[in-house]
Amino acid sequence: ARLLYGEQMDRRVKAALALLTAGGTLLVLDQTHTPGAAQWMGLMAVAGATAAWGLDNTLSRGLAERDPGQVVLGKSLLGVSATAGLALAAGAPLPAPATALALLATGAAGYGLSLRLYLLAQRAFGAARTGSVFAFAPFIGAVAAYGLGERGASIWLMAGALLMLAGVVLHLTEQHGHAHAHDALEHEHAHRHDDGHHAHAHSHEQADEHAREHAQDAAPAGAHSHWHRHEPVAHTHPHVPDAHHTHRH
Repeated sequence: ARLLYGEQMDRRVKAALALLTAGGTLLVLDQTHTPGAAQWMGLMAVAGATAAWGLDNTLSRGLAERDPGQVVLGKSLLGVSATAGLALAAGAPLPAPATALALLATGAAGYGLSLRLYLLAQRAFGAARTGSVFAFAPFIGAVAAYGLGERGASIWLMAGALLMLAGVVLHLTEQHGHAHAHDALEHEHAHRHDDGHHAHAHSHEQADEHAREHAQDAAPAGAHSHWHRHEPVAHTHPHVPDAHHTHRH
């Protein structure tokens, strides 16, 4: 996110990332206590999948300003095609109807809804911060597993959870604000008119051209998307590295 989108990484964010990394390292150390090549292969496979996940979600930042439903549909179709192709190539049998419905429900919530919320979060406060907060998701799963009867938590897991929780708290409580300037910009994305950056008006759709040019609607309530122009402005306010705050520091 820093290299691709120029997102600001101040000392607080760097400290949060260090805590998250340390927490993840403790989890890996916990699993290395079990000897065997298969255990290391599993850990490396998880590390590779995590790197691919991080790259995929960081590159998705460029899609966050689009309709999240369309992005989820497109990525889901790609994922389904790849998975189905691998399953057919491996000769995997078709699942029973009940199993297929359960998989569909799990995918709709665990991937579809999750990705939609992830894209909305990237739009709101950038790729780096979204990724770090999302990194705490496995511990939510661990808490759920504990509630279902799992009692295999070790001191390494607990220490890792505390470190990652501290990193997430640092990110969530971050405040970043200073004087900055916005150049003129024209683009289209979902926006609201109460965020301090979208004060443009909306024209009446009337037959009379003169009336259409001089009459303006009140700003629509809630989020909406259309092509709009930002006039140059300089101001001071707390902000995050969203689509309107990619300035250098």
